[in-house]
Amino acid sequence: MTAGGVLADTAIRAMIASGQIGADAPVLDAQIQPASLDLRLGTTAHRVRASFLAGKGRSVAERLAEFGMHRIDLTAGAVLEKGCVYVVPLMEHLALPRGMTGAASAKSSIGRLDLLTRIITDQGTEFDRVPDGYRGRLYVEICPQSFSVIATAGQMLTQIIFRQGQTLISDTELRAIHARSPIVSGEPVISGGLGFSVDLRPKTGTLVGYRAKPHTGVIDLARLGYYDPAEFWEEVRTETGWIILDPGAFYILVSREAIAIPPECAAEMAPYLAMVGEFRVHYAGFFDPGFGWAEAGGAGSRGVLEVRCHEAPFVLEHGQIVGRLVYERMASAPERIYGADLASNYQGQGLKLSKHFAAR
Repeated sequence: MTAGGVLADTAIRAMIASGQIGADAPVLDAQIQPASLDLRLGTTAHRVRASFLAGKGRSVAERLAEFGMHRIDLTAGAVLEKGCVYVVPLMEHLALPRGMTGAASAKSSIGRLDLLTRIITDQGTEFDRVPDGYRGRLYVEICPQSFSVIATAGQMLTQIIFRQGQTLISDTELRAIHARSPIVSGEPVISGGLGFSVDLRPKTGTLVGYRAKPHTGVIDLARLGYYDPAEFWEEVRTETGWIILDPGAFYILVSREAIAIPPECAAEMAPYLAMVGEFRVHYAGFFDPGFGWAEAGGAGSRGVLEVRCHEAPFVLEHGQIVGRLVYERMASAPERIYGADLASNYQGQGLKLSKHFAAR
């Protein structure tokens, strides 16, 4: 029996070998991350009338029959249009043992494109959550928010972690971890996880973020380092330490704190829902063991924030708390950690757009 915690890469490989993780095509080694598995798009996208959950006693296939509009072949790539909702069966399927659950999230580069992706399951009542002992196929709902995109079968937009037993690290334990090996620059704000704030007073210059332009071309998800940021983003600058968020606009900002995830931990970004007022950090996300960790070449990495404002303009000020990192224990040490052993795109990062854009 695996110890309680988030399963590491070695355990994920064992799940593949035992058939607990299956796929329409062999799982690639490149899909296996230190504490997660990247999931691949299947060959067909279903354009649907609205977002949905299957609900108890219902399958996703049944709901697609109700809400589906037409099918799109992704084999050679196809445009998924801004403002539309699509459901794509993934290549992977699961046969989890009792006591094991899964949780999914968009990959970092996908969140930075304002591409809303959420996993749904048969009989599912929550997005991005795979229930205890689930057996069946996985589906991803895709809703491009700011940019239309070209997606192709086999691409990896989402990732999943597997949890067994109690995984959450208490605030007391987290303070002890910080005392042994700092998890954040400066004094930690620990309450239900590690709080982090927004940086609107950069050490040099006045650039604090980017705002998505409302009318742009299409982004091909297969093109990396290709697009001119100026065609898709407006620079956000301030000399005052505050900005006004516009309703409906999408922003890329950065945390004031440099954070680190020790190898024995994983973490998930979560919004301060009760405290953030008229905006939220739009996408939760996973942080692999080793992210920002000095011995993995990170020396602290700042968190990139994907922010969307709601109904009213909102003043966001430097140092304002915008979210928290919820730390979880690993069930075992991963063979590889983020940064040191992998070609990691965002180790040691500051303010940075997705890898689809050319460096400026």
